[in-house]
Amino acid sequence: MDNRIKDYIGKSVLCWLATVDGDSAPNVSPKEVFALYDEKTLLIANIASPGSVKNIRSNSNVCVSLVDIFVQKGYKLKGTAKVIDKSDATFPDKVKFLTDRFTDAFPINEVIEITVVKAVPIQAPSYLFFPNTTESKQIENAMEAYGVKAR
Repeated sequence: MDNRIKDYIGKSVLCWLATVDGDSAPNVSPKEVFALYDEKTLLIANIASPGSVKNIRSNSNVCVSLVDIFVQKGYKLKGTAKVIDKSDATFPDKVKFLTDRFTDAFPINEVIEITVVKAVPIQAPSYLFFPNTTESKQIENAMEAYGVKAR
């Protein structure tokens, strides 16, 4: 993964994990504790997502979206996932990897390990339909829309 993708992963406060259940119905769930483990592996803590875990166990294909809400750009990461549970010898190290970067305040039931095979940039339609759109203008508009005051 290139440094731009790593940057988005590092500064994102949420990511959205898309999975598919046994009946091919999609499910999207926000995730709060996640980090890039190595060049091709994203770890996500399963804190309260039994549906995501169940889906991954029946269909390992997943998609993760990361978006900077102010710039309104990000990445879609596609890959395959596996569930690392407490019986796996690597579980304690992977939990520590996540809690060292975030918090140990949440119980981590399992770790979702995603092997990323494709990363695609995503952006708000404004960039496509209004060629004069700039990141600074997007930030300004988003801060106004969300009621965020600059420091």
